[in-house]
Amino acid sequence: MLNTVLRGLAAASLAVLPLTLPAPAHAAETLPLTEAVAALPVGAESRDGYDRDAFRHWKSGIDPSDGCNTRAEVLLSEAVEPPTVGSGCRLTGGSWWSYYDQVWVTAASGLDIDHMVPLAESWDSGASAWTAQRREAYANDQGAEASLVAVTARSNRSKSDQDPAQWLPPAAEVHCRYVAEWVATKLRWELTADEAELAALREVATGCPEQSVTYEPAV
Repeated sequence: MLNTVLRGLAAASLAVLPLTLPAPAHAAETLPLTEAVAALPVGAESRDGYDRDAFRHWKSGIDPSDGCNTRAEVLLSEAVEPPTVGSGCRLTGGSWWSYYDQVWVTAASGLDIDHMVPLAESWDSGASAWTAQRREAYANDQGAEASLVAVTARSNRSKSDQDPAQWLPPAAEVHCRYVAEWVATKLRWELTADEAELAALREVATGCPEQSVTYEPAV
């Protein structure tokens, strides 16, 4: 009789447990820049089949109820002096610091939102094999501060889709930060780097002994 009761209690307790356990959180990792560069997977790049439209952006942002898309939400989060948000998420006033070229910008229209690792570069480095949903998540990634950066339109268009072997910010004093954010983005999204890119990253990293890289794998 006692065994029957115990079995019944055990079954009842199991019945109230969730059917699925929550996925474990991905812990952020911090590495010295030289070690982070060494952790990048190496791979040849290919742009075969690339189409910018394969990366749907800008979407409705973190808060769909605020009327602002991802671009506007990044502008709001990076503003040094917050702009006024009007109807339809129209931004007026405010100020931003474009760290690539060390320039103050006082109009949202003068800024581009740069994908730290450009969409074409991400395609070359592994995103060509992703689902459309993962490419959309990448193109609108607000889960890491380094992924999307508000900078002057001029500096963003100068960079275009080039990697650090081909382009670094015109302000030499920010090269350590830029390379750290580039590497963090590639590690976050498990993107590869080619040999020329790695050589350029290593060269910058050797001059940045105090620079660290913190990244959290994308879900």
